[in-house]
Amino acid sequence: MQNKNLIIEIITALLVLLFLHTALSKLLDLDGFARDLNNQPFPNSFTPLLIWVLPMSEIIIVAALLFEKTRTIALYASLILMSLFTIYTALVLLHVFEYIPCSCGGVVRYLSWPQHLVFNLFFTAISFWAIIKRQKNIKAHKLEYTQ
Repeated sequence: MQNKNLIIEIITALLVLLFLHTALSKLLDLDGFARDLNNQPFPNSFTPLLIWVLPMSEIIIVAALLFEKTRTIALYASLILMSLFTIYTALVLLHVFEYIPCSCGGVVRYLSWPQHLVFNLFFTAISFWAIIKRQKNIKAHKLEYTQ
């Protein structure tokens, strides 16, 4: 049981680092983040909303990951957000959009689009894995108390 919890803790720590880093990099360079958003293939009218919704969502996920009671919902939120980012990256690589937009903030800025896809797939997969592990741990814990 202890080893299973360690895996979830490591995944949680990685997700906290990822989302905290990306949220802070966006908030510390709002002008640059706005330019990046305006270079994406969706209407620029979304920028005023996204400039706050994306980093705040990431910060809320980080906060929820830190507490045992909210960790499961935060893992699901991580999975959803990373899945959306992964789908978007795959669409860029499939040339669905008229042009290739600039990359995102944080460490991802230094990755090529194929590297970005692998990066996103990794974090999507570990989010999913943590959810599965956590659900198994919860079931095993409940079984212990019923016996």
